[in-house]
Amino acid sequence: MQHSLRFVSWIALVACGGGKAGEDAACTGGKCDDDVPPVCDDADPLRRPLFGDLHIHTSFSFDAYLFENRSDPNAAYAFARGATIPLAPVGGTRTATIDRPLDFAAVTDHSEFLGEVATCLDPALPGYDAPLCRLYRENPQLAFATFGQVLADTNPQRPVFCGPGGANCIAAGKTVWSRERDAAAAANDTCAFTSFVAYEWTGTTAGNNLHRNVIFRSDVVPDLPISYYEQPTPDGLWRQLTDTCKTALPGCDVLAIPHNSNFSNGVMFAPQQANGAPFDVEAAQLRAATEPLVEVHQVKGDSECAPGGPDEECAFENPPRDPPSAPLSFVREALLAGMEVASTVGVNPFQLGFIGSTDTHNSTPGATAEAGYQGSHGTTDDTLAERLNLNEARSGINPGGLAVVWAEENTRESIFAALLRRETYATSGTRPIVRAFGGFDLPDSICSSPTLAGDGYAHGVPMGGVLPKPPRGAAAPRFVVSATRDPGTASEPSAPLERIQIVKGWIDGDGHSQERVFDIAGTPVIGANPQTCEQSTEGSAALCAVWQDPQWDPAQRAFYYARVLEAPSCRWTARTCVAMNVTCPNPPPGLAACCDPAIPRTQRERAWTSPIWFEP
Repeated sequence: MQHSLRFVSWIALVACGGGKAGEDAACTGGKCDDDVPPVCDDADPLRRPLFGDLHIHTSFSFDAYLFENRSDPNAAYAFARGATIPLAPVGGTRTATIDRPLDFAAVTDHSEFLGEVATCLDPALPGYDAPLCRLYRENPQLAFATFGQVLADTNPQRPVFCGPGGANCIAAGKTVWSRERDAAAAANDTCAFTSFVAYEWTGTTAGNNLHRNVIFRSDVVPDLPISYYEQPTPDGLWRQLTDTCKTALPGCDVLAIPHNSNFSNGVMFAPQQANGAPFDVEAAQLRAATEPLVEVHQVKGDSECAPGGPDEECAFENPPRDPPSAPLSFVREALLAGMEVASTVGVNPFQLGFIGSTDTHNSTPGATAEAGYQGSHGTTDDTLAERLNLNEARSGINPGGLAVVWAEENTRESIFAALLRRETYATSGTRPIVRAFGGFDLPDSICSSPTLAGDGYAHGVPMGGVLPKPPRGAAAPRFVVSATRDPGTASEPSAPLERIQIVKGWIDGDGHSQERVFDIAGTPVIGANPQTCEQSTEGSAALCAVWQDPQWDPAQRAFYYARVLEAPSCRWTARTCVAMNVTCPNPPPGLAACCDPAIPRTQRERAWTSPIWFEP
């Protein structure tokens, strides 16, 4: 439904007003959100939380098709809104339905091999009978490895069957890309459900995960996605996205979101350019402008912080590794490294907001419930034994996370603006409502205020913002974090909230990076019974706290983000084993993981807000 009148109060209220702090928080590139009038009857100038998934693979992805996913982008978007779809294997009886519909989604099929796979599956296309195409149709495991090798090559080349210059596969790829765009356009339902044209750039140079999801603001996009073939480095991707979209196409805007830095062997956030040179101002600005966000949680584990250190919550869905994880494989390390670069060149290339998503290869966006988890990668984990055995090898496997934005309304323009300004948070799959503001003038009583959001915008900046320069002699900044329990569903009751924490990182007077975690609300509770999965009622329905940094130094760069922990609840593995009535220490064949003490039976589901930064 459309507004017949503009909100008279839209500009007057906090979207881009409320003083300098509000302007810094809500304006990007000199353009404010209230430059665009609302179009939805339920638009809220104080913004509301919208839940989505920005990392989804369908049968158009080379690997998902090999895993016997036959659902296309249209089916994925329908699933996000509540439709039931079939799951692998082909000819099987498994189906899936989301427990709660999403507000927005983006199908991000791999840009690599769009044309190659179309060629291998269409007898009318030249190259269909090539040996590699026959391999693709007849030997999925070997085909996956063969195609995957291309993504690790520093000089990737298209297969011979693509013809001179890869022309045949490029042409076929444009056709598939057109179908991706058509699916996003058809699914987009202004004010009810938002879909974005998107894809995944899948560089895995030398085996290091450097993958990015590329999200476009509108239907105005290049006629072919930039793949690892065209640009085998992230730097090249950012430059070409800028040239072919932002510069060459009026109305085109784009951002990229790195994911699974936990598998990058320290390369994802290396504080240097692809050629090994240190960041200069131009390189830092390019990265910051193109990548405002990072996917901190998904089915392949958690990337917040390195396990094995003093912060025990860093072990969440990311077990200690042998050998230990490389430095700069985790987001917290990136945030610290970004401030170190900023101390040198004046620009922070890693000023990253947080989202979660799934990385489903089943076309099932938002299927993040622990109960009844059916896997995420087709025939690689379609049976219970496969899921549990895979979990034994890497216990970070989980149902995935969600992206949450604070936006005025459910439209592409509003959600994309929220992504750009980083007013976002990630969850590990549940749906708590979390709000955070920071400022030098936040009232102590803001938690009890009926206008918390309005006060937050008027006197500070929201999650993802940069604190304004403080008045001379100002006291330390205050931060308010408010969290409300996920209401849950009949099939997936939620756990109460346990604690709110503030994670601070800073550069000390000697130029060294430091970090510390502060509990600011709540207290640890017992939570679920790990043997029966019965959930305790301990915990809170809502938590709110105002916290002032006791160690603030106005000469030191710092970031602050909130981590909201739910009371311990049973992990999907334990729920599965309880449902199967597995008894230990003698589990049935194939279910040994049910009795493996190395696999946690309970976990704390959580949310992470985008940081708020202070720059002296």
